[in-house]
Amino acid sequence: MKKNYVSNSEESIKLFKSNLFNSLSKVHYTVPLYIFIPAILFFTYGAFSNGISLGDFALYFVGGLIIWTITEYVLHRFVFHYHPTSEFGKKIHFIFHGVHHDYPRDKKRLVMPPAASIPLATLFYVLFSLFLDRQFLFSFFPGFLLGYLFYDMMHYAMHHHNFKHPVLKKIKQHHMLHHYQDASKGYGVSSSLWDIVMKSDFEKQPTKS
Repeated sequence: MKKNYVSNSEESIKLFKSNLFNSLSKVHYTVPLYIFIPAILFFTYGAFSNGISLGDFALYFVGGLIIWTITEYVLHRFVFHYHPTSEFGKKIHFIFHGVHHDYPRDKKRLVMPPAASIPLATLFYVLFSLFLDRQFLFSFFPGFLLGYLFYDMMHYAMHHHNFKHPVLKKIKQHHMLHHYQDASKGYGVSSSLWDIVMKSDFEKQPTKS
């Protein structure tokens, strides 16, 4: 298999001629916390203000977490790893995800910048609002956002921290294989569950007896 270019440098290359656009494409890894933790608290408060029971809140909150894991997989596999044929399409693909594969240790491009995450979150909120009443929406959506935050923080940590816990080490190994062995497999970042379900997981090496 042909090896793609991968830099182990932590440099942050310039994607745009415009300094403004270039700055919008980079973000410190803590920024999503400042944006989405208040949003999670806001929606949680709104759910109980609208009279939801604790049991129903927990059910829809967990449902939001689960739907995030599916969304993460689908976005990564079918959107971020869609390979367009036009030159313009290739440039867009590189900006959104290709740069991360070429420079996987770039600290400023490991979490989604607000210029992308806020519009996407708004889009998903509107989508979910078509199917859920207000109290259920306000229970489901904070679970979805928490799943996203876990994904973003885990993604940063995978590229810059050495885990000691065996479960976390396994999750990191799964993502590192995606980057350094085969980018056509291992699309789950915070979990390998949907790779197993969708048969895009890495082949397990036979154990030596």
